[in-house]
Amino acid sequence: MPQHAFRFQHHVPVRFRDIDVAGHAHHSAALVYFEEARAAYWRTVVGRAGLGEIDYIMAEASVVWHKRVLWPQTLDVAVRVSRLGKKHFEMEYEVVGEGGELLQSGRTVQVMYDYRDGTTFRIPDEVRAAVEALDGPFGPGGVPGDG
Repeated sequence: MPQHAFRFQHHVPVRFRDIDVAGHAHHSAALVYFEEARAAYWRTVVGRAGLGEIDYIMAEASVVWHKRVLWPQTLDVAVRVSRLGKKHFEMEYEVVGEGGELLQSGRTVQVMYDYRDGTTFRIPDEVRAAVEALDGPFGPGGVPGDG
């Protein structure tokens, strides 16, 4: 999907430690870039900043590598909620290099989770409202639409 469809971006530097013996970012770094953008989204959009306020658990992740990620540069990681269910939400990511090229893209699924009790729960109304204000409205099936 084109980056203009993403309303939230987070800048992530490629670190020297990300680079593997092939001279580009190790394949696992993509998930770290997604994680940093997801955490920034949760802080900024949802308003939950501390570790104790992370009330979801990762259920699924997929990554597509389009081009090599080289060091040094700062990446623009775009993230959006693409599906909003009753207990889960899906996020999409696009990682763009300083030259404007798409380097990585992906998707994750998070489930609302109470770490103390070890149980899932419905997405709270205030979280749903914050996500819908930026990435909604969400129509039938929890996908963006006319609501």
